[in-house]
Amino acid sequence: MDLLKIPKQNIPNVSELTQRIKAHLEQHFININVLGELSNVKKSSNGHIYCILKDSDAQLPCVMWRNQAQRYASLFSDGKEVILRGSIQVYKPQGKYQFIIEEMEAVGVGNLQIEFERLKKKLTTEGLFDASHKKPLPRIPTKIGVVSSRTTAAFQDIISTLSNRWPLAEISLYHASVQGARAAGEICQALEFLGKSNDLQVIIIARGGGSLEDLWPFNEESVARTIHSCPIPIISGIGHEIDFSLSDFVADQRAATPTQAAVLATPNRDDVLASLDECAERLHGRLEQRWNQAKQRVDYLTKSYALKKVQERLQISAMRVRNNRQSIEHHLSQLTQQNKTNFIKLEHRLKRMNPNEALEKGYTRVWQNGQWIRHLEALNLESFVEIEFKQGRKRFNP
Repeated sequence: MDLLKIPKQNIPNVSELTQRIKAHLEQHFININVLGELSNVKKSSNGHIYCILKDSDAQLPCVMWRNQAQRYASLFSDGKEVILRGSIQVYKPQGKYQFIIEEMEAVGVGNLQIEFERLKKKLTTEGLFDASHKKPLPRIPTKIGVVSSRTTAAFQDIISTLSNRWPLAEISLYHASVQGARAAGEICQALEFLGKSNDLQVIIIARGGGSLEDLWPFNEESVARTIHSCPIPIISGIGHEIDFSLSDFVADQRAATPTQAAVLATPNRDDVLASLDECAERLHGRLEQRWNQAKQRVDYLTKSYALKKVQERLQISAMRVRNNRQSIEHHLSQLTQQNKTNFIKLEHRLKRMNPNEALEKGYTRVWQNGQWIRHLEALNLESFVEIEFKQGRKRFNP
Protein backbone atom coordinates (compact mmCIF):
# COMPACT_ATOMS: atom_id res chain seq x y z
CA MET A 1 0.00 0.00 0.00
CA ASP A 2 1.39 3.33 -1.03
CA LEU A 3 0.72 5.65 1.90
CA LEU A 4 1.69 8.71 -0.09
CA LYS A 5 -1.31 8.18 -2.40
CA ILE A 6 -3.76 8.47 0.52
CA PRO A 7 -5.14 12.01 0.77
CA LYS A 8 -3.54 13.82 3.69
CA GLN A 9 -6.87 15.10 4.91
CA ASN A 10 -8.00 11.48 5.40
CA ILE A 11 -5.09 10.63 7.77
CA PRO A 12 -5.70 11.52 11.46
CA ASN A 13 -2.94 13.36 13.28
CA VAL A 14 -1.70 12.38 16.74
CA SER A 15 -4.21 14.53 18.55
CA GLU A 16 -7.13 13.12 16.60
CA LEU A 17 -6.02 9.52 17.09
CA THR A 18 -5.42 10.09 20.78
CA GLN A 19 -8.82 11.71 21.09
CA ARG A 20 -10.46 8.63 19.49
CA ILE A 21 -8.57 6.34 21.92
CA LYS A 22 -9.56 8.58 24.82
CA ALA A 23 -13.21 8.57 23.80
CA HIS A 24 -13.24 4.82 23.28
CA LEU A 25 -11.54 3.93 26.57
CA GLU A 26 -13.39 6.42 28.71
CA GLN A 27 -16.77 5.35 27.20
CA HIS A 28 -16.22 1.62 27.57
CA PHE A 29 -14.24 1.41 30.85
CA ILE A 30 -16.54 3.27 33.23
CA ASN A 31 -17.33 2.11 36.76
CA ILE A 32 -15.35 -1.13 36.45
CA ASN A 33 -13.65 -3.30 39.05
CA VAL A 34 -10.07 -4.54 38.93
CA LEU A 35 -8.09 -6.83 41.26
CA GLY A 36 -4.39 -6.47 41.99
CA GLU A 37 -1.62 -5.67 44.47
CA LEU A 38 -0.73 -2.12 45.45
CA SER A 39 2.80 -0.93 44.86
CA ASN A 40 4.79 2.32 44.96
CA VAL A 41 2.11 4.13 46.98
CA LYS A 42 2.76 7.87 47.20
CA LYS A 43 0.79 10.74 48.68
CA SER A 44 1.29 14.09 46.99
CA SER A 45 1.51 17.42 48.78
CA ASN A 46 -1.97 18.35 47.57
CA GLY A 47 -3.53 15.22 49.08
CA HIS A 48 -3.88 12.97 46.00
CA ILE A 49 -2.69 9.34 46.30
CA TYR A 50 -0.79 7.74 43.42
CA CYS A 51 0.04 4.04 43.16
CA ILE A 52 0.58 1.09 40.86
CA LEU A 53 -1.88 -1.82 40.74
CA LYS A 54 -0.13 -4.92 39.47
CA ASP A 55 -0.13 -8.66 39.11
CA SER A 56 2.59 -11.00 37.88
CA ASP A 57 2.31 -9.87 34.24
CA ALA A 58 1.14 -6.26 34.08
CA GLN A 59 0.93 -2.91 35.86
CA LEU A 60 -1.79 -0.26 35.91
CA PRO A 61 -1.07 3.31 37.05
CA CYS A 62 -3.77 4.59 39.42
CA VAL A 63 -4.73 7.75 41.27
CA MET A 64 -7.33 8.61 43.88
CA TRP A 65 -8.17 12.28 44.07
CA ARG A 66 -7.97 14.14 47.38
CA ASN A 67 -11.71 14.21 48.15
CA GLN A 68 -11.85 10.39 48.07
CA ALA A 69 -8.31 9.80 49.40
CA GLN A 70 -9.18 11.18 52.82
CA ARG A 71 -11.68 8.36 53.26
CA TYR A 72 -9.49 5.45 52.06
CA ALA A 73 -6.00 6.66 53.06
CA SER A 74 -5.56 3.95 55.72
CA LEU A 75 -6.04 1.17 53.14
CA PHE A 76 -3.14 2.27 50.96
CA SER A 77 0.07 0.36 51.60
CA ASP A 78 2.59 -1.43 49.42
CA GLY A 79 1.95 -5.13 48.96
CA LYS A 80 -1.72 -5.04 49.89
CA GLU A 81 -4.15 -6.92 47.62
CA VAL A 82 -7.20 -4.81 46.81
CA ILE A 83 -10.24 -4.50 44.57
CA LEU A 84 -10.54 -1.08 42.99
CA ARG A 85 -13.65 0.45 41.41
CA GLY A 86 -13.30 3.34 39.04
CA SER A 87 -12.81 4.41 35.43
CA ILE A 88 -10.05 4.66 32.85
CA GLN A 89 -8.91 8.19 32.02
CA VAL A 90 -6.58 9.16 29.18
CA TYR A 91 -4.24 12.11 29.58
CA LYS A 92 -4.19 13.37 26.01
CA PRO A 93 -1.03 15.60 26.08
CA GLN A 94 1.19 12.64 26.99
CA GLY A 95 -0.84 9.83 25.50
CA LYS A 96 -0.99 8.03 28.86
CA TYR A 97 -3.84 6.40 30.64
CA GLN A 98 -4.51 5.76 34.32
CA PHE A 99 -7.19 4.28 36.50
CA ILE A 100 -9.18 6.83 38.52
CA ILE A 101 -10.10 5.12 41.80
CA GLU A 102 -13.52 5.85 43.24
CA GLU A 103 -13.71 3.08 45.83
CA MET A 104 -11.45 0.35 47.14
CA GLU A 105 -11.63 -2.72 49.29
CA ALA A 106 -8.80 -4.75 50.83
CA VAL A 107 -8.79 -8.41 49.79
CA GLY A 108 -5.70 -9.83 51.41
CA VAL A 109 -2.02 -9.33 51.79
CA GLY A 110 0.48 -9.58 48.93
CA ASN A 111 3.24 -12.19 48.87
CA LEU A 112 5.99 -9.70 49.72
CA GLN A 113 3.90 -8.27 52.53
CA ILE A 114 3.30 -11.77 53.88
CA GLU A 115 7.04 -12.48 53.80
CA PHE A 116 7.72 -9.13 55.46
CA GLU A 117 5.36 -9.92 58.33
CA ARG A 118 6.82 -13.42 58.71
CA LEU A 119 10.40 -12.16 58.96
CA LYS A 120 9.37 -9.33 61.26
CA LYS A 121 7.70 -11.77 63.65
CA LYS A 122 10.68 -14.14 63.55
CA LEU A 123 13.27 -11.48 64.26
CA THR A 124 11.10 -9.89 66.94
CA THR A 125 10.89 -13.25 68.72
CA GLU A 126 14.69 -13.57 68.57
CA GLY A 127 15.05 -10.11 70.15
CA LEU A 128 16.85 -8.38 67.27
CA PHE A 129 14.59 -5.34 67.63
CA ASP A 130 14.92 -5.01 71.42
CA ALA A 131 15.86 -1.58 72.73
CA SER A 132 18.55 -3.18 74.90
CA HIS A 133 20.61 -3.84 71.76
CA LYS A 134 20.47 -0.23 70.56
CA LYS A 135 23.83 1.52 70.68
CA PRO A 136 23.94 5.26 71.45
CA LEU A 137 24.90 7.61 68.65
CA PRO A 138 28.06 9.70 69.04
CA ARG A 139 27.52 13.34 69.96
CA ILE A 140 30.27 14.76 67.77
CA PRO A 141 31.41 12.28 65.08
CA THR A 142 34.61 12.94 63.17
CA LYS A 143 34.21 10.16 60.59
CA ILE A 144 30.92 8.83 59.19
CA GLY A 145 30.46 5.75 57.02
CA VAL A 146 27.72 5.67 54.37
CA VAL A 147 26.35 2.56 52.65
CA SER A 148 24.45 3.63 49.54
CA SER A 149 24.75 3.94 45.80
CA ARG A 150 26.95 6.83 44.74
CA THR A 151 24.59 7.63 41.86
CA THR A 152 21.44 8.08 43.95
CA ALA A 153 19.82 11.33 44.99
CA ALA A 154 19.72 9.94 48.53
CA PHE A 155 23.52 9.93 48.75
CA GLN A 156 23.73 13.46 47.34
CA ASP A 157 21.18 14.61 49.91
CA ILE A 158 23.31 13.09 52.68
CA ILE A 159 26.49 14.77 51.41
CA SER A 160 24.73 18.13 51.10
CA THR A 161 23.20 17.89 54.57
CA LEU A 162 26.43 16.83 56.25
CA SER A 163 28.39 19.58 54.49
CA ASN A 164 25.97 22.21 55.77
CA ARG A 165 25.46 20.84 59.27
CA TRP A 166 28.86 19.43 60.27
CA PRO A 167 31.61 19.92 57.65
CA LEU A 168 34.24 18.77 60.17
CA ALA A 169 33.22 15.13 59.68
CA GLU A 170 34.99 12.94 57.09
CA ILE A 171 32.61 10.93 54.91
CA SER A 172 33.55 7.38 53.87
CA LEU A 173 31.24 5.92 51.19
CA TYR A 174 31.03 2.20 50.52
CA HIS A 175 29.17 1.91 47.22
CA ALA A 176 26.52 -0.81 47.15
CA SER A 177 23.49 -1.53 45.03
CA VAL A 178 20.30 -0.54 46.83
CA GLN A 179 17.89 -2.32 44.50
CA GLY A 180 17.85 -5.62 42.68
CA ALA A 181 19.06 -9.16 43.22
CA ARG A 182 22.66 -8.24 44.14
CA ALA A 183 21.76 -5.48 46.57
CA ALA A 184 21.37 -7.50 49.79
CA GLY A 185 24.76 -9.21 49.39
CA GLU A 186 26.54 -5.94 48.61
CA ILE A 187 24.91 -4.18 51.57
CA CYS A 188 26.04 -6.97 53.93
CA GLN A 189 29.56 -6.84 52.50
CA ALA A 190 29.68 -3.08 52.98
CA LEU A 191 28.51 -3.25 56.60
CA GLU A 192 30.96 -6.03 57.44
CA PHE A 193 33.84 -4.02 55.95
CA LEU A 194 32.95 -0.74 57.66
CA GLY A 195 32.25 -2.55 60.93
CA LYS A 196 35.96 -3.45 61.16
CA SER A 197 37.03 0.19 61.02
CA ASN A 198 38.77 1.63 64.07
CA ASP A 199 37.91 5.27 63.44
CA LEU A 200 34.28 5.26 62.23
CA GLN A 201 31.83 6.47 64.88
CA VAL A 202 28.53 5.94 63.02
CA ILE A 203 27.24 4.35 59.79
CA ILE A 204 24.30 5.50 57.64
CA ILE A 205 22.54 3.07 55.29
CA ALA A 206 20.26 4.89 52.89
CA ARG A 207 18.26 4.94 49.71
CA GLY A 208 15.31 6.94 48.42
CA GLY A 209 11.69 5.92 48.31
CA GLY A 210 10.16 3.25 46.16
CA SER A 211 7.78 0.33 46.06
CA LEU A 212 7.93 -2.62 48.40
CA GLU A 213 9.85 -4.49 45.70
CA ASP A 214 12.34 -1.63 45.35
CA LEU A 215 12.99 -1.52 49.08
CA TRP A 216 13.04 -5.28 49.53
CA PRO A 217 16.86 -5.67 49.90
CA PHE A 218 16.51 -3.83 53.21
CA ASN A 219 13.95 -6.44 54.30
CA GLU A 220 16.25 -9.37 53.68
CA GLU A 221 17.03 -11.43 56.78
CA SER A 222 20.76 -11.40 56.01
CA VAL A 223 20.83 -7.60 55.99
CA ALA A 224 18.92 -7.38 59.27
CA ARG A 225 21.32 -9.80 60.98
CA THR A 226 24.39 -8.00 59.65
CA ILE A 227 23.07 -4.70 60.99
CA HIS A 228 22.42 -6.32 64.37
CA SER A 229 25.96 -7.71 64.62
CA CYS A 230 27.73 -4.52 63.52
CA PRO A 231 29.76 -3.05 66.42
CA ILE A 232 29.34 0.52 65.12
CA PRO A 233 26.02 2.39 65.62
CA ILE A 234 23.86 2.35 62.48
CA ILE A 235 21.22 4.83 61.32
CA SER A 236 18.71 3.50 58.79
CA GLY A 237 17.40 6.08 56.33
CA ILE A 238 15.37 3.96 53.92
CA GLY A 239 12.64 5.35 51.68
CA HIS A 240 10.22 8.06 52.75
CA GLU A 241 8.49 8.72 56.02
CA ILE A 242 5.68 6.21 55.38
CA ASP A 243 8.11 3.43 54.38
CA PHE A 244 9.25 0.91 56.99
CA SER A 245 11.77 -1.89 56.52
CA LEU A 246 13.29 -4.53 58.75
CA SER A 247 16.50 -2.50 58.60
CA ASP A 248 14.63 0.33 60.31
CA PHE A 249 13.57 -1.92 63.17
CA VAL A 250 16.97 -3.51 63.80
CA ALA A 251 19.10 -0.37 63.33
CA ASP A 252 20.19 1.66 66.34
CA GLN A 253 18.21 4.64 65.03
CA ARG A 254 15.56 4.94 62.33
CA ALA A 255 15.33 8.05 60.15
CA ALA A 256 12.28 8.89 58.06
CA THR A 257 14.47 9.91 55.08
CA PRO A 258 18.16 9.85 54.09
CA THR A 259 18.32 13.57 54.80
CA GLN A 260 17.01 13.04 58.32
CA ALA A 261 19.59 10.27 58.80
CA ALA A 262 22.33 12.83 58.16
CA VAL A 263 20.63 15.18 60.63
CA LEU A 264 20.47 12.48 63.32
CA ALA A 265 24.13 11.55 62.79
CA THR A 266 25.58 15.02 63.38
CA PRO A 267 25.16 18.13 65.47
CA ASN A 268 24.37 21.43 63.79
CA ARG A 269 27.50 23.56 63.70
CA ASP A 270 25.42 26.71 64.21
CA ASP A 271 23.86 25.17 67.32
CA VAL A 272 27.29 24.13 68.60
CA LEU A 273 28.71 27.62 68.04
CA ALA A 274 25.66 29.17 69.69
CA SER A 275 26.02 26.77 72.61
CA LEU A 276 29.70 27.67 73.00
CA ASP A 277 28.86 31.36 72.94
CA GLU A 278 26.15 30.78 75.52
CA CYS A 279 28.55 28.81 77.75
CA ALA A 280 31.18 31.53 77.46
CA GLU A 281 28.63 34.20 78.31
CA ARG A 282 27.31 32.15 81.22
CA LEU A 283 30.85 31.56 82.52
CA HIS A 284 31.67 35.26 82.23
CA GLY A 285 28.49 36.11 84.11
CA ARG A 286 29.32 33.64 86.87
CA LEU A 287 32.86 34.92 87.25
CA GLU A 288 31.61 38.49 87.38
CA GLN A 289 28.99 37.49 89.97
CA ARG A 290 31.61 35.74 92.11
CA TRP A 291 33.90 38.75 91.79
CA ASN A 292 31.17 41.12 92.92
CA GLN A 293 30.24 38.83 95.79
CA ALA A 294 33.85 38.62 96.93
CA LYS A 295 34.25 42.38 96.63
CA GLN A 296 31.10 42.98 98.65
CA ARG A 297 32.34 40.53 101.26
CA VAL A 298 35.68 42.30 101.53
CA ASP A 299 33.95 45.68 101.80
CA TYR A 300 31.70 44.32 104.50
CA LEU A 301 34.59 42.82 106.42
CA THR A 302 36.64 46.03 106.24
CA LYS A 303 33.76 47.88 107.90
CA SER A 304 32.88 45.19 110.41
CA TYR A 305 33.27 45.61 114.19
CA ALA A 306 35.24 42.40 114.45
CA LEU A 307 37.84 43.61 111.94
CA LYS A 308 38.18 46.91 113.80
CA LYS A 309 38.82 45.02 117.05
CA VAL A 310 41.40 42.88 115.26
CA GLN A 311 43.08 46.02 113.92
CA GLU A 312 43.14 47.56 117.42
CA ARG A 313 44.67 44.38 118.82
CA LEU A 314 47.24 44.32 116.07
CA GLN A 315 48.20 47.91 116.83
CA ILE A 316 48.55 47.13 120.55
CA SER A 317 50.59 44.02 119.72
CA ALA A 318 52.78 46.07 117.40
CA MET A 319 53.47 48.59 120.18
CA ARG A 320 54.30 45.77 122.56
CA VAL A 321 56.62 44.21 120.03
CA ARG A 322 58.32 47.56 119.48
CA ASN A 323 58.78 48.12 123.25
CA ASN A 324 60.00 44.58 123.76
CA ARG A 325 62.42 44.99 120.93
CA GLN A 326 63.91 48.13 122.48
CA SER A 327 64.16 46.41 125.85
CA ILE A 328 65.80 43.36 124.33
CA GLU A 329 68.23 45.50 122.34
CA HIS A 330 69.21 47.42 125.54
CA HIS A 331 69.63 44.22 127.50
CA LEU A 332 71.71 42.67 124.73
CA SER A 333 73.90 45.78 124.64
CA GLN A 334 74.51 45.59 128.39
CA LEU A 335 75.17 41.87 128.22
CA THR A 336 77.62 42.35 125.36
CA GLN A 337 79.51 45.05 127.24
CA GLN A 338 79.62 42.93 130.39
CA ASN A 339 80.92 39.93 128.46
CA LYS A 340 83.53 42.14 126.82
CA THR A 341 84.77 43.35 130.25
CA ASN A 342 84.86 39.81 131.60
CA PHE A 343 86.81 38.68 128.54
CA ILE A 344 89.44 41.39 129.11
CA LYS A 345 89.80 40.37 132.76
CA LEU A 346 90.18 36.74 131.79
CA GLU A 347 92.76 37.68 129.23
CA HIS A 348 94.79 39.54 131.87
CA ARG A 349 94.55 36.62 134.25
CA LEU A 350 95.69 34.22 131.56
CA LYS A 351 98.65 36.42 130.83
CA ARG A 352 99.63 36.50 134.52
CA MET A 353 99.33 32.73 134.70
CA ASN A 354 101.57 32.25 131.67
CA PRO A 355 104.59 30.12 132.79
CA ASN A 356 106.74 31.70 130.10
CA GLU A 357 106.19 35.21 131.36
CA ALA A 358 109.37 34.97 133.60
CA LEU A 359 111.44 33.87 130.60
CA GLU A 360 110.21 36.93 128.74
CA LYS A 361 111.62 39.05 131.58
CA GLY A 362 115.10 37.38 131.49
CA TYR A 363 114.68 34.69 134.10
CA THR A 364 115.68 31.00 133.51
CA ARG A 365 114.41 27.58 134.48
CA VAL A 366 116.35 24.51 135.63
CA TRP A 367 115.30 21.13 134.18
CA GLN A 368 116.62 17.75 135.30
CA ASN A 369 115.41 14.41 133.96
CA GLY A 370 112.55 16.14 132.20
CA GLN A 371 111.26 17.84 135.37
CA TRP A 372 111.18 21.50 136.24
CA ILE A 373 113.33 21.94 139.39
CA ARG A 374 111.58 24.49 141.54
CA HIS A 375 113.33 23.79 144.89
CA LEU A 376 116.97 23.31 145.80
CA GLU A 377 116.20 20.08 147.61
CA ALA A 378 114.97 18.58 144.32
CA LEU A 379 118.33 19.21 142.56
CA ASN A 380 120.68 16.20 142.10
CA LEU A 381 124.21 17.52 141.88
CA GLU A 382 125.51 14.32 140.35
CA SER A 383 123.21 14.38 137.29
CA PHE A 384 123.25 16.72 134.29
CA VAL A 385 120.93 19.75 134.22
CA GLU A 386 119.34 21.91 131.52
CA ILE A 387 119.04 25.65 131.82
CA GLU A 388 116.03 27.11 129.91
CA PHE A 389 116.34 30.61 128.55
CA LYS A 390 113.94 32.60 126.45
CA GLN A 391 115.87 31.61 123.37
CA GLY A 392 116.01 27.87 124.27
CA ARG A 393 117.71 25.27 126.56
CA LYS A 394 121.37 24.58 127.30
CA ARG A 395 122.66 21.27 128.88
CA PHE A 396 125.37 21.18 131.51
CA ASN A 397 127.18 18.12 132.93
CA PRO A 398 128.13 17.89 136.64
